[in-house]
Amino acid sequence: MAEEAEGAHGRGGRAFIGSFTTAGGPGIVLAAVDAASGALTLASGGASGTDGPPNPSYLALSPGGDLLYAVSETDEGAVAAYRVTGDGLEPAGPPVPVPGAGPTHLGLFDGHVLTADYGSGSVTAVPLRADGTLAQAASGVLRHTGSGPHPERQREPHAHQVQAGPGGRWAVGVDLGTDSVLVYALDDGRPVLHDRTALRPGSGPRHLAFHPGGRYAYVVHELVPVVTVCRWDPAAGALRPLAEVPLLPGTWDGDAYPSGIAVSADGRFVWTATRGQDVLSVLAADGRGEALRLVGTVPCGGHWPRALTASERFLYVANERSGDVTWFAVDPETGMPRRGGSVAVPAASCVVLG
Repeated sequence: MAEEAEGAHGRGGRAFIGSFTTAGGPGIVLAAVDAASGALTLASGGASGTDGPPNPSYLALSPGGDLLYAVSETDEGAVAAYRVTGDGLEPAGPPVPVPGAGPTHLGLFDGHVLTADYGSGSVTAVPLRADGTLAQAASGVLRHTGSGPHPERQREPHAHQVQAGPGGRWAVGVDLGTDSVLVYALDDGRPVLHDRTALRPGSGPRHLAFHPGGRYAYVVHELVPVVTVCRWDPAAGALRPLAEVPLLPGTWDGDAYPSGIAVSADGRFVWTATRGQDVLSVLAADGRGEALRLVGTVPCGGHWPRALTASERFLYVANERSGDVTWFAVDPETGMPRRGGSVAVPAASCVVLG
């Protein structure tokens, strides 16, 4: 049941919520976003009519907001595209198979959709037609190489995220299995490796977010509760680590499982989610974004926060195991989130605003 803040039916935008259908999720869910309170109201009380491939665990909107792309996180793997209409979503062609196992993330780059294929440790490119729909076959795949010291999680590569870098000249991928961030270009539709940055062995990098100034990036790790601050050179397409910043107060010896990361539009704050503690961490950035410091943590509003998304004034957290999406109002001076409410979405995996 939704917990709606006062004024929850004011004019606002939309949210697209992904979920794991094999864990009881409804697929892709649409919600209205109240501009004043940040509250979510599920469309028609539940899921949209998207009879697409299973486990649409990560979503991305086209630049114009008229198309939504989704990965199907299964052993076979696929990408699907949907037209965004006034009533919901309509399939924009059949799903396209991904020649990589378990695609867990996707990003738009140079006229293609790129997927990060966790199971096979690869990045796949699928061309976009002029109208933004998917071509019916992938144009290339790049398989990562290497491993890490964790005896169970790092026996082989595990690509976990891919996105365009600032400026659009390079794509950037994060590999949990090899403790590395990789930079790619496209050669006739094929992803090719341009540069590779090694991070702390055994840290398990999961996701990366860029500072809006375009010169710094922040990598959240899954196997240790830290963020690595990196300098980004957009001309050279090179990322260089500068410092590690803890996400939790005190010391932490067990598995904490950090997951998502988001940066405020003005670059003053960075937020992360940590599943093992069910908390959001707030980090303050200096003026250029070169240094971070931990301000504090707050409960995530549910259990097992898989991903978080920031708007100008609000944070949205997909709590996978408690099956809900929680929204928070952000204090503009401190960056600390204050819980506003939640809506039920079983096996929620991500939130995209548009």
